[in-house]
Amino acid sequence: MDPHLLRTFVTVVHWRSFSAAAEELGYTQSAVSQQVAALEADLGLALLHRRPVRPTPAGERLLEHAGPLLLRHRAARADVLRAAAGPVERLTVAASPLACTPAIARGLALSGSALTLRTVGRESVAEQVATGMADLGLVDGIAAPSDPLRLPDVGAPVRVGVAEEELVVVLPDGHPLARRRWLALADLADALWLQARAAVPVERLRELAGAGGFRVGFGYDGEDVHTVVNLAAAGHGLALLPASVTAGVPLTEPRVVHRVEVLHGAASGQAAALAAQLRQPPSSTPPGTPAAGS
Repeated sequence: MDPHLLRTFVTVVHWRSFSAAAEELGYTQSAVSQQVAALEADLGLALLHRRPVRPTPAGERLLEHAGPLLLRHRAARADVLRAAAGPVERLTVAASPLACTPAIARGLALSGSALTLRTVGRESVAEQVATGMADLGLVDGIAAPSDPLRLPDVGAPVRVGVAEEELVVVLPDGHPLARRRWLALADLADALWLQARAAVPVERLRELAGAGGFRVGFGYDGEDVHTVVNLAAAGHGLALLPASVTAGVPLTEPRVVHRVEVLHGAASGQAAALAAQLRQPPSSTPPGTPAAGS
């Protein structure tokens, strides 16, 4: 399948219009129609209904594969170009909102590299590295100790685990559980939670606890972690955050950690060197271990 034809098909479906797709792609409308027809001829199947423009059942199935296929094509191109380009003067780092922990920020400062840091969504870090939009990625998430993060399939970037730390539940001062030594997530299923990009998402809380509940008390459509902490302290909802961000009650069940991984292309020696410098030694106390006497 020609990736150029596939891209045209996806653009037509996105806009539900041949003329709008032609405007975005810089083609004539007749060229777009010809490319879609060529793709249909290649597969021997109708992919689009024309009036109104919408995918056929075969087109819907193709759309399920189109995103990953086009992304892998872009990633392969970026990898070849990266290998041929050689060293760069300034590395671009794409980081998810909670990936640049204090220790990693210090590591970046001590690396001696010229850097530009860009905050993006967790789901976008791997894609930006794979497609050459970033030289290095810092992505965070929740995992069992020493387990890799679950990332989208964007090829095979090099992954290096650089940090793990315990998670804490942030509660208002007057909350009845605020003086506990540790907490189990399942015991908090009936509480109201903050839904924010700079905190563990509510959907992930349900998955970790293996239970329903975890109602959203307040939605924050931003990435400033201090705002999340202030909202939790004011009673708008609980939040689960890395211990390096703020004080809170340690989460000990389930036994999970906040993990940060560095992603980079196999051909990038500069990024590989920086990833090695950022790797932190493991803690002598496993994250999530209750304090003695708790």
